[in-house]
Amino acid sequence: MSSSLQVIEAQTGEQPVATILIMHGLGADGRDFVPIAEQLDLTAVGPVRFLFPSAPSIPVTINGGYVMPAWYDLMGADLVSRQDEVGLRRSQASIEALIGREKSRGIPARRIVVAGFSQGCAMALMTGLRHPERLAGIAGLSGYLPLADKTAAERSTASLETPIFLAHGTHDGVVTLPRATASRDALTAMGYQVDWHAYPMEHSVCPQEVTDLQDWLLRVLA
Repeated sequence: MSSSLQVIEAQTGEQPVATILIMHGLGADGRDFVPIAEQLDLTAVGPVRFLFPSAPSIPVTINGGYVMPAWYDLMGADLVSRQDEVGLRRSQASIEALIGREKSRGIPARRIVVAGFSQGCAMALMTGLRHPERLAGIAGLSGYLPLADKTAAERSTASLETPIFLAHGTHDGVVTLPRATASRDALTAMGYQVDWHAYPMEHSVCPQEVTDLQDWLLRVLA
């Protein structure tokens, strides 16, 4: 399967030994997290390939049908009572295709991290938990677990070994802290090892979070 997504690609050196796939939030694009990735010092891992895909532009219900980059439609502020399952699964397939391409380029699943912010976090969890092989890790920033009621039945057995990093702002008014902690608790109840971090910030990224993410990446890619 080939992915239809536009992707920015960057490498820290020749012959990468790992891939980190980072998905942006609603209304952004693949360029959004390039500066943050550039702050990560993963020298100890070896050369790393970063992939920054851009979501397709679609009408977003919560924003009055305005067309913008989105991994799936958002129908309500609570995020979960009405979910765009078709859109979630379509984006999951596109991200799976990118993972498959990396494997065909010689990067095994155990050396691939899927990560994302907000909607991108939802897609990292959506895809990583269902991937048939153990990934190096799933990193979710300021997001939540989509289709939570279907995850236990659909997750792969191999994914139980995949480390998960979740980080959230305690003052987040977009994806509220209770939504995030409910996602964390649901994952823990399913048997996942979740490395949880909370920061005194809104719906954003802070320097300590980047440092903590770097430390986690160094561990899971060691």
